[in-house]
Amino acid sequence: MSDKKHWEQVYQTKAEDAVSWFQPRAEKSLGLIQACGLPKDAPIIDVGGGASVLVDDLLAAGFTELTVLDLSGAALGQTRTRLGQAAGHVRWLEADITTVELPAAQYALWHDRAVFHFLTEADQRAAYVARLRHALQPGGHLILATFAEDGPERCSGLPVCRYSAEALSAELGAEFVLQTELRDEHHTPFGTSQRFLYCHFRYQPEAAGG
Repeated sequence: MSDKKHWEQVYQTKAEDAVSWFQPRAEKSLGLIQACGLPKDAPIIDVGGGASVLVDDLLAAGFTELTVLDLSGAALGQTRTRLGQAAGHVRWLEADITTVELPAAQYALWHDRAVFHFLTEADQRAAYVARLRHALQPGGHLILATFAEDGPERCSGLPVCRYSAEALSAELGAEFVLQTELRDEHHTPFGTSQRFLYCHFRYQPEAAGG
């Protein structure tokens, strides 16, 4: 089964609050985004944002230039339905982040909760980082959340990579300068816990001589 078929099946057969990664409110992500001090018209992309409530929270906070990208059209459809008329204020991209063509230096902030850790092959991660470098504005913000080193080894039946802040920094390269790292104990709808790592980086190409 392809990655796209897998995620389409997940979102076509399960309610949005019946998956392990469900959050009733994206508190950690929203707090880190608000701490960046961006203007409300700053372009923000949520990678893998499918059925996440982060876009709801960002709209409620007054942000106006929002893009949500996900591999699953079914996941995006769930969120558009949930938002109703407000969905018209969001750009929706049904695409694979490792192959999508994004505008150069478009986004002031790139957010990803739980996509990167599914990229278990080095070439997948390299493709992701290449698109990140291309699409993020110099000086822009990256908020990346993955399973922590002591987090789950699998999710949704798929293997994952677990990270420390140092390991994430090594994957991203020297131009991504770590600002903040937080650990989070995510409580799933099934009564279990998953340990996450949230990292906030600034994209500073000059730090790597770029």
